[in-house]
Order: sequence, then structure tokens, then C-alpha cells
Amino acid sequence: MLKIITGLLLLLLSSAATAAQLAIVIDDVGNHQRDLALLRLPQEVSFSILPHTPFSQQFAFAASQQQRELLLHVPMQPQDSSKKLGLGALTTTMEKWQLQMTLGHALSTLPQVKGVNNHMGSELTAQIEPMKWTMEILKKRGLYFLDSRTTSQSQAQHAANLYGVKNIARQVFLDNDVSEAALEAQWQHTLQLLAKQRHVVVIAHPYPETLAFLQRKLAEFERQPGQLVTLSKLVEQKYIRLAKLAEQQPSIASRVSLQN
Repeated sequence: MLKIITGLLLLLLSSAATAAQLAIVIDDVGNHQRDLALLRLPQEVSFSILPHTPFSQQFAFAASQQQRELLLHVPMQPQDSSKKLGLGALTTTMEKWQLQMTLGHALSTLPQVKGVNNHMGSELTAQIEPMKWTMEILKKRGLYFLDSRTTSQSQAQHAANLYGVKNIARQVFLDNDVSEAALEAQWQHTLQLLAKQRHVVVIAHPYPETLAFLQRKLAEFERQPGQLVTLSKLVEQKYIRLAKLAEQQPSIASRVSLQN
């Protein structure tokens, strides 16, 4: 028990030694030309682009010119069958070769991406085999995975760990409700989590209300002790912490890896 407590203390101390880090990912990019306005946000904000959408290529090119971090936002089957998935979707009826071919084709259209996250996917991410097939492709391409956590039953990070794919999970959805009061409540929740956990991933969407809100709040955030970082930096920091912890307590590091 003493060894476990010591290991956890070391993890907490290593986290406290650095500034709290916030990563923000804007999902669902590519459907509208107005999405280009998102590039007014700070350099560290990352963007996840839906494949085969009308403005995916234009946005990816403009973002790459600014050296922005991009992800592929892969549509995955949700539990609600009435929701439209769009092109490039991965479904539970696909065989391994179909899923991997569909994902590979989507990735080939956006070679700029550093990672992948799921669009919807409450049904697919809860199934281990499709997640293994997904991680095989990401491992070959050296990409990380962000679990959007659309279900508490997600197997995505477990599969990623099995295949050695770096991964991380979303903690906050900022704008399920775009009213000013709701956005402010979620932002305050984010700051509270940041004070406790020191590393927080927020997912937002390309709504005009969200853009205006983030422009104001991130200008204020620059004057606070926390640090806004790209998602890949947060991913790398996670694995640096795990490596340090593994030197002290390998069993604890393994459990932490599965939970974050």
C-alpha cells in the first residue's frame, strides 16, 4: 500500500511541477465555408475534419498554411440509427477489410492529420473488434487517437493500448447547448477540472456562437496560469508522465493508461 501511495504522489508532484494544460479540439469541420473563420482562434487550437465534405480540402490547405494541428473526424455508427453518418462512415456491419479500406481512403484524402477521433460512434466504439481494426491502421500510420467518449462503454482506448497507439480521452463537451449561460457553465466546469487534473481535453463545434465565445475566453485565458496547447502536445505529455510513473510502479502506470 505504501508503494502505491508513493507512486501516486510522484504522479501528482510531476503534474504540479508544470503548468496546467488545456487542449481544445473543434470537431465537425468541413461542411461549411464559414468554418474558415475558425482559423482566427489561437494557434494551439486543433481541428478535426470530417472526410469527403464540401470544404474539407480547402480548410485543410488553409490550416496547413498556418501550421495548424489537424485530426480526421471519422463518422462511426451511433446507437441512434436515425442519425445520418455521412461519407466515410465506419459501421458495425463492415468486415475488417471494408472498415480498414474505408478508413484508409479517408486518411488518404487528408494526409496532413496527426490523429483521429470519432464522430458519434456510441455503437461502434463499444465493440472491441472494430476498434482493434481501427487501431491497426493508426499504428501503421503513426497517428494518435482521441476518444470523443460518446459512450461510457467505449473500447477505443483499450484497443489503442493493445496496439501501442498513443491515445487520450475527451473530458468536456463545451457546446451541446450554445446559449451564453450554458457555454459559460461548461467553461467554468473546464477551469475547475483543470485546477484538479492539470490536463484537460475539450471538444467544441464550429458554431458561430462557440467561435465568438472562445475568442473572448481564450484571450482571457492567456492571462491565467494555465497553458493552451495542441492536442498532440497533451498526448505526448501523458506518455512522458506514464513513462516516469512506470519507472516507479509499472502496475499503476498500466491502470492510469487505460483510464485517461
